[in-house]
Amino acid sequence: MTLDALRRVWLVMNREMRILWKNPIYGFCMVVFPIMVMIFFTTMLDEGVPEELPVGVVDADNTSTSRALVRRLDAFQSSRIVANYPTVAEARHAIQRNEIYAFLYIPNGTTEKLLASRRPKISYYYSMASIAAGSLTMKDLKVVATLGSAGVGQATLRARGATDGQIASFLQPITLDVHQIANPWSNYNVYLSTVFVPGIIMLFVFLITAYSIGVELKFKRSKEWVEMAGGNMLVAMTGKILPQSLIWLAIFLGYEYYIYGVLHFPHEGGAWPIIFLGFLGVFASQGFGIFAFGLMPSLRMSMSVCSLWAVLSLSMAGSAFPIMGMDGPLQSLSWLFPLRHYYMVYQITVFNGFPFLEAWFHLVALVFFTLLPWTVIRKIKNAMLNYVYIP
Repeated sequence: MTLDALRRVWLVMNREMRILWKNPIYGFCMVVFPIMVMIFFTTMLDEGVPEELPVGVVDADNTSTSRALVRRLDAFQSSRIVANYPTVAEARHAIQRNEIYAFLYIPNGTTEKLLASRRPKISYYYSMASIAAGSLTMKDLKVVATLGSAGVGQATLRARGATDGQIASFLQPITLDVHQIANPWSNYNVYLSTVFVPGIIMLFVFLITAYSIGVELKFKRSKEWVEMAGGNMLVAMTGKILPQSLIWLAIFLGYEYYIYGVLHFPHEGGAWPIIFLGFLGVFASQGFGIFAFGLMPSLRMSMSVCSLWAVLSLSMAGSAFPIMGMDGPLQSLSWLFPLRHYYMVYQITVFNGFPFLEAWFHLVALVFFTLLPWTVIRKIKNAMLNYVYIP
């Protein structure tokens, strides 16, 4: 850029900063709401894994063995026995009323059949209306059922004179050595906050970027804006977007310092990939917001597209449901969402610590979103000079 162009960028930046200062919607959407989102998600999941989930029991056997099973279930971190029901029907109604997430059914004669090696059946029922609660309670119920049969088997083998080593090899012939990479605690905060919070921040970036351009038409300031930039739309757009970029970078990098520096989320890749990814996330989101307005130079329509794309991106990022498990057309569609590429770069370089070369495709995609405004810059200029705002 020439010195005159730089001077005009500075003039447009000053104009934009005055607009940001005078209009409270910018302060709320760029600072207040993103900070509230950060605090909301990270504190809601601060325990890492849901604990003390309500579980019921139907113990028709009512022996010392069945009561021991119930005590073991109650001792688990994820489950808490809140009620004993006389029948399966009452326990099922309790699940339907959302009073419990699961219940264990121990039929009459279980202990007698177990001691006689007649393979009794115990049942556990759980609701998957909540995936996390259903999965955790199912795991606890399954472990309790396994421990019950193992306990009786251990007592039987010891009575027959078997050693502890023989008992262990009989009950568990194969020992599992499990290694959960990067997040050994199975911390849900690490899994969810690292994609939901950036996704919602990107939503605000989409909306504010499109809104800040659209209001130039709405308040009949568009020609003044272009004239201040000397008719150069690149200068006009740079001066408008740069102050917003600085605020968004401060928010994004502040969020990253909060989760990695204060909450100590795992980040095997170190600080530089985190900072670099923050810059790419902000610029790619702003690029998409400008592109959305360029496609449909209407304040209402462009913000609607940005809202739809941002909400869909939370599902298409691949954190809640893996992309490879989706249908082929949806797998292809996932590449059109900036959050998907942000999440993949985070997962590869920050979470697992692999070099950027392993995520080159997603890095190129984020750069592509950043450069998308070049394809619509002339259309935006034409809209600023000739279009009339229609509510």
